[in-house]
Amino acid sequence: MSLRLRQIVLIANKLAPVVDDVREVFGLEVAFRDPAVATFGLENAVFPVGNQFLEVVAPTREGTAGGRYLDRRKGDGGYMVILQADDQAPYKRRAAELNIRKAMEHEEPEFNIMQLHPRDTGGCLLEIDQQLGGNPSEDWMPAGPDWRSKVRTEVVRSFAAAELQAPDQAGLADRWGQILELPVKATAEGQPSLQVANADVRFVADQDGRGEGLGGVDLVVADRERLLAAAQRRGLSVDGDCVELCGVRFRLVG
Repeated sequence: MSLRLRQIVLIANKLAPVVDDVREVFGLEVAFRDPAVATFGLENAVFPVGNQFLEVVAPTREGTAGGRYLDRRKGDGGYMVILQADDQAPYKRRAAELNIRKAMEHEEPEFNIMQLHPRDTGGCLLEIDQQLGGNPSEDWMPAGPDWRSKVRTEVVRSFAAAELQAPDQAGLADRWGQILELPVKATAEGQPSLQVANADVRFVADQDGRGEGLGGVDLVVADRERLLAAAQRRGLSVDGDCVELCGVRFRLVG
């Protein structure tokens, strides 16, 4: 079985300012706005990051799950980690064995979605999807049909890691390791980590007092100076090689 980190989802109170930050700071372009997310009281924008994707969602009405998540985590922040499985079926069986509820499950001829309930997984929303149609190693239905024409890698090239924070980071790492059937390893700094084919999922202590959630992302960058200068112009918090955007710590690597 193979898993890849394919998409990171952020959630914001207001979509447009975050879209502007992502464009200006990361040099990315919107490839798709999915009308289907309106069903959940959301609007979105999807940016290609090489052949991975950064999505930003925001509530459009009161009383949504997204709005409650924003309240619980005290503002804009990380929302979802989406992994791509070559074969989704073993992970469905594993979720059933562990009595993990599904927040959403949907099947189409070309794409299968399995979103696990965060109260059973911990950390953040974990989604394991399978691309069935087209070229599964490249195509990605949630990014729309024309995302390749919007790829920009002059500033940011890819994701290298997702960082989940929790009061009990070792326990959260063990839980995700059970779900994904991956061994928990230690980083050079001694943090528990899971390795998927193209990235790491790292687990750290709560660093900002906002509780359990997706707190950080490692970005492989092509133009560090341009990115940092743009972040300062936009008034974002910059600490060395770390930029905070939409309540998430983006660490610049590579």
